Parts: sequence; C-alpha cells; structure tokens
Amino acid sequence: MSARILFVTGTNTDVGKTVATAAVAAVALRAGRKVAVLKPGQTGVSPGEPGDAAEVRRLAGDLTFRELVRYPEPLAPDTAARRAGMAYLSPAEVVGAVAELASTHDLVLVEGAGGLLVRYDDEGRTLADQVRAVLDAGLPAEVLLIASAGLGTLNIVSLTAEALAARELPLTGVVVGSWPDSPGLAERCNLADLPRSAGAPLLGALPERAGGAEDFADLAATALAPALGGTWNAEHFAQAHRAVSAPLRSKG
Repeated sequence: MSARILFVTGTNTDVGKTVATAAVAAVALRAGRKVAVLKPGQTGVSPGEPGDAAEVRRLAGDLTFRELVRYPEPLAPDTAARRAGMAYLSPAEVVGAVAELASTHDLVLVEGAGGLLVRYDDEGRTLADQVRAVLDAGLPAEVLLIASAGLGTLNIVSLTAEALAARELPLTGVVVGSWPDSPGLAERCNLADLPRSAGAPLLGALPERAGGAEDFADLAATALAPALGGTWNAEHFAQAHRAVSAPLRSKG
C-alpha cells in the first residue's frame, strides 16, 4: 500500500499548524503506522536551536523528521533566504524528499511555512507548487488546511480553497487549530460556515493550549475526525456549541 502524503498549510501564521501536524502524527503512531514529518523550509530558527521538529517530537513521539533548509530570520522563506545569502528551496528538492520518505513510511506529513502562497524562491514558487510537483511525480498528495476559529477566518479559508481549486490540488478538509475555551458567537457560527467556505469537511478542532496536554495522543484522537484517524464528530461538536438565534425585534 502506498503512503498517504498530506501537506499541512495554514490560513496564516500562528494558527496551530505545528500542533495540528503533531496531532495527526500522534494518532497515526498510536495506530501502529510509520510516520514521517517533512519541514521543507524552517524560518526564524538559528543553527542548533530547536525548531518545529523538536515540538512535533515532544508532542507526537518517535517519528522520522526531516528539515530541508533553515533560515535564521522569521520571514517568508524567499525573503529569509535572500537576506541570509542562502540557496532557495526548489519543488524538485521537496519531491525527492517526499518520495524517499513515502517509500519507507505509511504517512508523510509535509508542514509548510505560513500560508499556501508564501513564496519559497525568487520565481514566486510556493507550497502549492510543491504539492503540484509531488502530484506530477505520480505521488498521491493531499492538502489539510489549519484555520483559526474566529472572525476573519472565513475569507482566508475561501481564498485558500479557491487557490487550491484553480491549481486542481485536492483539499482534504479543515481543522481548527485552536478552539477557545469560551467560544463567542463568531466561533460557534463558523463551525457551520467553515466547511461551506472551504468546500471541504471540517475534520477537527484542537482546544487552545493543546500543546500543554498531559496525554497529547488522547487529546488528538478526540479532536480529529475519523478521516484523520480520530473519533471527533463534527455534527456532535457543532450541536454542543450551537449558536442560539437572537430574538426578532418587533417594529413599534
């Protein structure tokens, strides 16, 4: 059986992409699958400092982690590479790493930097181009979108979904990267609106501060849908957080 290859991107920075990647990995590891996580471009981390690899391993456990390039400044990969005088990352390098990992693992998670269309080189190539290159190489790549829960998220989810559709790249679903302890009206309504904006199912909602959970694998299993190996049910979750309609005001 061929490996599942899942590119993980976000609607923005700091939406919980690394924790979501670790959650998918943790659930797969618990099911006895061999998991690899690839970080094509790590930014904002100097040589010797712990990056996303350290966080994923801390949360998920024993897996393969590979990082292709590391740039010291916390900027878009192309800008960080240019300012550091370092080589850009090409889609071909990503294809090579994905193909190698897929030959020896059941699940390969590729965590992007920032959002889908953040640039990796001076030709404007993005994570979307990396996904396209992997697909063109005959490998079965999918995209998982990590989104924020509150106001403003629907527009970015719609834009990302349109960008994927225009490039004929498969969007598997959306995961809320940080579901608040006390969700407001916008967050509750977005449970129904997010899948409509994405044109793809809602596949989970990780609670805020999930990275501090004592048993992260247990939490991950209950926060991710069966399509990602967990037990989370979107309909039940939405019902539990149902937004009550405001009473209509009579005209007088």
